[in-house]
Amino acid sequence: MNDTEQKIKEMIIELHRIPGIGWHNIDRAVNAAMWTTESWDAGQLQEIGFRKERAQKAAALLAGKRQSPDLASSGQIEQSGTAIITYYDKNYPSILKEIAQPPWVLYAKGRLELLERPAVALVGTRVPTAYGRHTAALMARELAQDGFAVVSGLAKGVDAIAHLAALEEKGGTIAVLPTPIDTCYPSENQSLFRKIAQNGLLLSETPLGTVLHRGQFHQRNRIIAGLSRATIVVEGASQSGSLITAKFAFQMDRELFAVPGPISSPKSEGPNALIRDGMAKLISSSRQVASELEWLGDTVSKQLAGRSDGPSYASSGESEEELKLIALLQDQQLTIDELHETSGIPFGHLNALLLNLCIKRKIGLQAGSIYCVL
Repeated sequence: MNDTEQKIKEMIIELHRIPGIGWHNIDRAVNAAMWTTESWDAGQLQEIGFRKERAQKAAALLAGKRQSPDLASSGQIEQSGTAIITYYDKNYPSILKEIAQPPWVLYAKGRLELLERPAVALVGTRVPTAYGRHTAALMARELAQDGFAVVSGLAKGVDAIAHLAALEEKGGTIAVLPTPIDTCYPSENQSLFRKIAQNGLLLSETPLGTVLHRGQFHQRNRIIAGLSRATIVVEGASQSGSLITAKFAFQMDRELFAVPGPISSPKSEGPNALIRDGMAKLISSSRQVASELEWLGDTVSKQLAGRSDGPSYASSGESEEELKLIALLQDQQLTIDELHETSGIPFGHLNALLLNLCIKRKIGLQAGSIYCVL
């Protein structure tokens, strides 16, 4: 990176951190070559389109009239293992440059090489049915085995299931956060948050210290769709946030798929409507994604050629509780209620154990919500 590029990067990062300085103001500053001058007053900034109050904040920072805690923390952010990527950096995802108003700044922690992989988003309701949980885990795992990075938003439900299923596969997983890169939301996904930081990739557009507000979820959903060659909606009610991601994908002219569900299930209203209205293609197998994305050529085909016939269990040892559940299911097929009664394991924890065993392909979920050993 030459001196000019470095100056542009520094200017963008500092403007991005000022509350109220949005995408268009940074665009105005770039087009006006603000980085070429040492001092800008509020009047000049107003001339290029900044509002008065925001112009004063930006002028004070850029003219050095006050010390910026954000400026001082820039090195600290990178020392913590977080990369700061701007639109002009070489490792900025090229696919994001195709969308309207691509993020000026991304904060990333984890495996940056995942940004180079073809990616597929998998999103859905925070409260999936057994059918939704099984489908999300199966598709995410198979896509990651095919070499696709599985992208989602670290929300409860389908998002978390997709991340967990893809995490240890070769495609990996990318979690796009509505919060700053150092903050997990929701808090109950803290363990998964740490695992993705170590073995996957956390990504955020939100500057450190920003308080979470509703608009950040929309911004996150736009990045999820923007990073992905295709988006799959597993389950979601008619007003589900996953439909916002689907709408972004549709507007970006990306491949959009929806998993059909029972017409009597409120959780399938969203995907069924996407299919009915011709916005999304019906998907019943993860293999459809690779077929629809054949135009990517060797990028995907080379990864498909290396796909194993099944997951490796060399490092997937089971806990005592998981072994107990497998032993119970060796004798007979049981529902979760029957397993709860027989094992004495708390219901919430039991559900997590069963999901993990399904992901490992140790057990399977059959019609009628009955579990069996595979």
